Formats: sequence, C-alpha cells, structure tokens
Amino acid sequence: MNLETKWLEDFVALANTRSFSASARQRHVTQPAFSRRIRALEQAVGVTLVDRSTTPVGLTSEGQLFLVTARNLVEQLNESLGHLRGLSIANEALDIVAAHSLALSFFPPWISRLQKGLGELPTRLVAMNVGEAIHVLREGNCDLMLAYYDPFATMQLDAEVFPSFSIGKVKMLPVSLPDETGKPCFSLQNDTSIPYLAYTQGAFLGRSVRMLLKNDPLRMKLRTVYETAMAEGLKGMVLQGIGAAWIPDFCIREELKSGRLVRAGDESWDIPLEIRLYRCSLVHKPGVEKLWRQMMKLPRDFLQA
Repeated sequence: MNLETKWLEDFVALANTRSFSASARQRHVTQPAFSRRIRALEQAVGVTLVDRSTTPVGLTSEGQLFLVTARNLVEQLNESLGHLRGLSIANEALDIVAAHSLALSFFPPWISRLQKGLGELPTRLVAMNVGEAIHVLREGNCDLMLAYYDPFATMQLDAEVFPSFSIGKVKMLPVSLPDETGKPCFSLQNDTSIPYLAYTQGAFLGRSVRMLLKNDPLRMKLRTVYETAMAEGLKGMVLQGIGAAWIPDFCIREELKSGRLVRAGDESWDIPLEIRLYRCSLVHKPGVEKLWRQMMKLPRDFLQA
C-alpha cells in the first residue's frame, strides 16, 4: 500500500471539520487539490472513506474505522519527528517557484534586499517555466510565485484569488554580438535577413516578443535559427554570435557594460515588463500571511529591485 502522510493528515482534518473547503484552508491548499488528495487516499486503501452525499460531509463505516488508525499514525509520526528535529513554524521555509531567468539573475539580489528590511527569511526556490509555475500556484503546491507580467500578453489569474506585489521593472532588449567596430553583427535596422534566436511557443517572454512584432514588417526579416524557453539559453547563443535575441536587461547588464553585447536596435524595440510576486489568497500558511503583512508595510520603492 502506497500512502502519503499528508493524505492521512488531510483525512483527519476532514473528519474534524466535515467540510472540504474548511479543511483545505486548514491544510493550506486549494479545495480542488485537497479533494484530489482525499480521492488518492481512498484509491490507496481501496475503499470509500467519505460520504459526499450529505452536508456536512460524513464518514462511511469504513472511514470511521480507518480514522482511528489515521489519527494514531499521524500523532505517533508527529511526536517522533518533534523529538528528532524540534521543528518550529517560525523557521518554516517558504516554497517559491520562479521563471528560470528570474531565479538565476533576479532573485538573489532581490531576496537579499528584502531580508535587510524584514530579517532572515528561509526560502526554497524552484525554477520552472511560467506555465508550470501558474499550475503549481493554482494547485496550492507552492507559497509564492515570482513571474513576469505583461499587460498585453498577461497570464490569466484572478487578482482577488491571486494577489500580487510589483517588485521590479524590466525591459527586454534586442541584442547582438558586436563586430570589430563595435556595431551589432545583426542589426534590426538592416534590410537583410536576420538570424533570430527565439523563445519557444509556450514561453511567456516569447508571447511578449510576438506581440511586439505582430504587425511589424520586421518579423518577415527574422529567420529563426534557434529556439529555447530560457532567456539564459538565448544569451549564451547571442554571445556565440549565432544571431540576435530579446533578453531581459538584468540578465545582460555586465555584458552590455563591458561591450561583449550591444543593442541590435534602438529603444523603440524595447519591451517593458513588470516582475511580480504572487500568492494564492485561498492558502493561509502562517509564514506567507506574516510575510505579506510585512511587505504591505514596506515603502513601494523598497520592494522594487
């Protein structure tokens, strides 16, 4: 039998509240995710544990018997772990998912700045594409999401259910390797065909670039020679002289400053974006609630990286 401890804890919570929504809040997950976990527990034990035909929900006769076992297992495990580790909620790490480029280049200096205002902040960071990150946030499987925001190619998130803080401004710049005179090897101003390093179809930053080029004749001159979902991957190819690409400015500050990369076009080709920190208001984890309250008290310019 393959059981997860969290399923047992979910079941005990449901037995106490007799409400899927209340139990989901108590367990710091969204209601759909909580319901799926109860279903997974029932599939693992091979019987129906919850009577969903009543309001409030009840337990089947099998569920009432299994509740005794579940409570004993959860209590014994918690007691054992408490002796072994002495865990404290106050030091519980926040689980954050972030777009790859934000995780690599933006998050370290930003979290360092935030901790100067709020004190030590234990975190766990996982990098993934924006689509995956949104799914994880919606499922209640992370505490916070760090992502780009573009009002013209934005993700579909309800602002009331998924409130956010604007924590940075960024521009995507068209860049190229310079030639021996310091001019771009691949210029958007030229009439010739340009080897183009593109984001893959599902990449969020790719949607922003496509919105910029949608009605512009330049798109007819761009000859796609490479695709990836990651800005850092495009940066590496630009540095090899393979073509031109749009890359967030914070990823290429040092390269532009040193002259290793140059603009492939003027500022009219820049794409302004925001960086936002999101949470799910349906999840009430103490550490997230505390952080959100603290951030609301900080000056807006302090939150901006």
